Amino acid sequence: MEREESKQLPTGRVALVTGGARRIGASVVRALADRGYSVAIHANRALSEAREMARLLELEGVPSLAVTANMREEGPVRAMVHRVADHFGRIDALVTCASIWNPTALEDVTAEDLRAHYDINCVGTFVTAQEAGAVMVQQASGGAIVTLGDWAIARPYLDYSAYFPSKGAIPSMTRSLAVEFASRNPQVRVNCVMPGPVLLPPDLSAEEREHVIAGTLVKREGSPEHVAHAVLFLLENDFVTGVCLPVDGGRTINS
Repeated sequence: MEREESKQLPTGRVALVTGGARRIGASVVRALADRGYSVAIHANRALSEAREMARLLELEGVPSLAVTANMREEGPVRAMVHRVADHFGRIDALVTCASIWNPTALEDVTAEDLRAHYDINCVGTFVTAQEAGAVMVQQASGGAIVTLGDWAIARPYLDYSAYFPSKGAIPSMTRSLAVEFASRNPQVRVNCVMPGPVLLPPDLSAEEREHVIAGTLVKREGSPEHVAHAVLFLLENDFVTGVCLPVDGGRTINS
């Protein structure tokens, strides 16, 4: 009921969310739909879920489109962005939630593991942002891009030595793209959200969960909705660009 009361009428704005069918991406899609955006939901292996989400949103009166592309393949990624722009006539917001994270002991990490993480988490994010930003540059109203990083690049934990380098590039990419796009159209902004413990694995023991929560300053677990709220802030505050915002309950600074 609370969500329905806060829902806004269609605004004519269009958002593309990569990795939008599951987890944090799905929460971002819902938040954008409630804010009056038409939404394009990207998925790769979860395409059937993206289509079902789009169908349900259409029933609620939210113009929606499910799109697919393997984030490792440059041509299909660029084509996917253009399909969204052609379908809706514009792109006002891009949120890059598509990501992989495969736990692997350091001794077992291969060059292909590194390439896969970089291709999807870093290169895929860049290509999507590059293509969507080029659309935004041509719009008088510009647009806004929000990338997703990870708070733990500051304090990496074990068994993710392929994942963290790929996410560590996101803040630098965000600031670089903010400078690049602003030079072409000052109405185009680029920011980053760096989630913390907002979606803990379901197989964590009670002791492990308590340890994670104790590492925050607020002493509680976050939620995907906290990330989605931060995304909305960065999309809507038109005097913020080039910022990397931790949404981690103070975990980054807690000793």
